[in-house]
Parts: sequence; C-alpha cells; structure tokens
Amino acid sequence: MAQSIREVMTADPVCLPANASIQDAARAMRDNDIGDVVVEKDGRLYGIVTDRDIVVRAIAEAKDVASTDLESICSQDLVPIRADEDVKDATQLMKDKALRRIPVVDQADESKVVGVVSLGDIAIKKRPKSALGKISKAAANT
Repeated sequence: MAQSIREVMTADPVCLPANASIQDAARAMRDNDIGDVVVEKDGRLYGIVTDRDIVVRAIAEAKDVASTDLESICSQDLVPIRADEDVKDATQLMKDKALRRIPVVDQADESKVVGVVSLGDIAIKKRPKSALGKISKAAANT
C-alpha cells in the first residue's frame, strides 16, 4: 500500500517571516530542536533556511546575524509537494533535485505550508534500521 507524505512529514513546521533575522531563525532551530525554518512572505511560502545556510551564507560571510534578514540567505528555488502525494514521489524528487528537505503544501492552497518532509523523516518510516533511520531517530547531541 502506498504511503502518503502526510504520514511521514513533520507537521506544523516553524515558519518565520522573510524579514525575521538570522538570529531569530537560529534561536527557533535551537528551541525546537530542528534544522530548518520555513520562510514566508506576505503569508505565503517564500523559502526555507537551514542550519547549514546560516553557517555558509551568513557566518562564513561575516554577516550580522542580528540585523540580516532571512530573505537574504534562504533558498527560494523550492519544489514543494502536496501532503496527499506518495512518499515514492518525494523520494524521487529528492534524488532528482539533490534535496534533503521539501516543504509540504496544502492541497487547496499551495502557498500554505502544512509540513516539511526530510530524508530523515522518510528513513525513520521506511527504513528505521538503516544508518540514516537510526541517526534521524536518535536524540540530538547537546
């Protein structure tokens, strides 16, 4: 039986406005034990920023994390997927586009983010005994 994205995704992702600071995103990641934040502009999906984006696009470039906004560092070339689509579709999309995370959008309003599906989410559900499944399920290092 096919498994839908809804069954494996992380629902209710943390979303911040495009004008929020990089520091706001870093704190949200720390406080929620996550590695990405969805970026919205005018209430619509605009981008996604990851912990790696913060390191590579902000810290390594000596940007002021308190005053630089997320719009300037987030990935905007997104390929969202609907929650009712099959996990196999997400896996193929990740392979084809070299993606680690995909925003999941509402069926009725594709500008509204309802979740994020990651390689780790899929591994936990589909291959829990794999190295990635075990790592993704493990508690975060402190």
